[in-house]
Amino acid sequence: MTGAVLLVLFVAECLTLLNMGQFLTLHFFLGMLLVGPVSLKIGSTLWRFTRYYTGSAAYVRRGPPAPLQRVTGPLVILTTAAVLGTGIMLAVEGSGPGSFSWIQWHHKSFLLWAAVMVIHLASYVPRLPRMLSGRVDDARHVLAARPTRWVLLGGSLAAGLGLALATYHLSGNWGGSGSLIP
Repeated sequence: MTGAVLLVLFVAECLTLLNMGQFLTLHFFLGMLLVGPVSLKIGSTLWRFTRYYTGSAAYVRRGPPAPLQRVTGPLVILTTAAVLGTGIMLAVEGSGPGSFSWIQWHHKSFLLWAAVMVIHLASYVPRLPRMLSGRVDDARHVLAARPTRWVLLGGSLAAGLGLALATYHLSGNWGGSGSLIP
């Protein structure tokens, strides 16, 4: 659920790269909006990891992630944190002295993130038809059926939206319009 929301938001964020001059403010806004759902996804991933390796029956029944996901998972977390972290630093620091290195780190971390995400998402392609059709095993269905998950997703989106609304004007420090509508 959270992964699907993140996929849509990350695609929208990547589309702003097609014309950064026109979409800089939207790029800032979406980047800050992503902080909430990304935090939830990292938290839920670490929760599943912890529950599985501490022997929780429902998580053990579900089994470990596929090998490719086990390898790329930590890299996804690290590169996502790097992209968002350097983006936040760019927003906070503005385009003054020292910002050039943050720009370089932001670009490099994005390229690394994109490569890792392509591999990570490819590991889901074989499962996609089953996931989209709603056919899931009993353990996963029980785990996903909790209303708390909807509340957490809504809360993470609300937190990200609050952060995005509070900070999108910072794009003006980089030549953005300060308006979400180009």
